[in-house]
Amino acid sequence: MRKQARITSKGQITVPREIRRTLDVGPGDSLVFETDRKGVRVHPARAEGRFGKYRGIGNPGIPSGRKGIIRWIREMRGE
Repeated sequence: MRKQARITSKGQITVPREIRRTLDVGPGDSLVFETDRKGVRVHPARAEGRFGKYRGIGNPGIPSGRKGIIRWIREMRGE
């Protein structure tokens, strides 16, 4: 995919919609620009995994991690 963006006088750009969708970024997200011998690479700046913010959202009261889940299952079974 090849897209073009114009730089404003303040050094800002608008990232084309297709690129934002490909990178899975939106308002408030940060991008990292890296240079190497081949050129410039752009990727999202993520402190945690892509789905980290959703971890545990649907399981209130269930501890995270393998041991916590096994303990919870045993409690549910009455063991």
